[in-house]
Amino acid sequence: MTIARTICLGFLTVILIGTILLTLPISTSAGMWNNPIVALFTATSAVCVTGLIVVDTGTHFSFLGELFILLLIQIGGLGYMTTTTFLVSLVRRKFDLRQKVAIQESFDRPFLLGSQNLIKSVIATTLIFEIMGILLLVRPFINEYGFNQGLWVAIFHTISAWNNAGFSLFSDSLTRYQGIWFINSVICALIIFGGIGYQVIIEMYLWFASKFFWQRRFTVSLNFKVVLSTTLVLLALGTVAFLFTEYSNPNTLHNLPLPQKILAAWFQSVTTRTAGFNTLDFGKMNDATLFIALGLMAIGASPSGTGGGIKTTTIRILINCTRSTLQGNEQVLMYSRKIPNSLILKAIAVVFGSGMMMIIITTLLSIIETGNFDFLDLFFEVISAFATVGLSTGITADLSAFGQLILIFTMFVGRVGILVFIAAIYGDPHPTQIQYPEENLLVG
Repeated sequence: MTIARTICLGFLTVILIGTILLTLPISTSAGMWNNPIVALFTATSAVCVTGLIVVDTGTHFSFLGELFILLLIQIGGLGYMTTTTFLVSLVRRKFDLRQKVAIQESFDRPFLLGSQNLIKSVIATTLIFEIMGILLLVRPFINEYGFNQGLWVAIFHTISAWNNAGFSLFSDSLTRYQGIWFINSVICALIIFGGIGYQVIIEMYLWFASKFFWQRRFTVSLNFKVVLSTTLVLLALGTVAFLFTEYSNPNTLHNLPLPQKILAAWFQSVTTRTAGFNTLDFGKMNDATLFIALGLMAIGASPSGTGGGIKTTTIRILINCTRSTLQGNEQVLMYSRKIPNSLILKAIAVVFGSGMMMIIITTLLSIIETGNFDFLDLFFEVISAFATVGLSTGITADLSAFGQLILIFTMFVGRVGILVFIAAIYGDPHPTQIQYPEENLLVG
């Protein structure tokens, strides 16, 4: 039982428990047994913080069903190892080496020290941001829906946004709040901070505290610089791209005032980075816009965040590799720091493995659903599932049962990570000390 297999089986166990709970009559608004495929799809989407749905969450499920979904989202956003390790710490048991290695794998940390403090920091950060989000959203929702329902709507959407899940109690997601700046801003802030990762948030806090309170110098890590700069660039480029391609589309931005056009374009740029909410109908967007969204979804969020995708750091490593090659450099540099070859190989493996996975799944889904849907819609669905985004052009519920099972598998692999999934199949690597002779070959 390797670490990778432990992580995969842990997620599978949570999904299985969630499926059983969502199948029970108490979980449906009609008080009847739920369709097992619907329950499995919803549980997987919640645990994998994806947000793809085959039924309307707000009408199909009862309050208990919605509560179960929210708990699954919270566990999935924190991660299986984080949740179980936190529960272990509550009963005051010490971490063994295996748990520390598992935490190292989950958070991609190169060292084992401070694992217990890391978990406590992650839980504390999550609670702080979720409580702040609820307090900010509760007033406008209470004014609209009354105290009980308004409080529940605020709690549900805050946790869903922070964990980049994209589940909504509204059938049109957040389209009805398209022009409400306050709600859009709070949801976007939760999505962004949830997606940049706990390490970046903690470093941001330490930098701020050292500058204004401690009066001593604090040096941020390379990860902090790369994640923050890449995130800001992608958000800006995404906003401009959505605004440009959809500006004259009568079904999306054309009829909105300019400030609302900018707000809607900004929201879509944020949410395509694995969040899953939407204030515009993606099924009515231009093909060029969907293609741009595909790229943003594939890149996704950042390491140790609640989002999916190949991650911002991965794409930056590959961009700098290309730049180093064009400049004739044999080293890959970022902010005057050399990137280890092992990290470059890992980034290449992530992109290649993810690309092959998405191609295979799209091909298989196209064969199964042949003649029923456009290829771009199917491709969009696969990328959304693999990158745990949750956006759709509206075909998810119309897919065949087998097609939905394929998406369930895709969401699971995307959540645990392609390298972890492959490692779970092959087992632990076997390093060798054998050195082979070097030889060149033609490339490009």
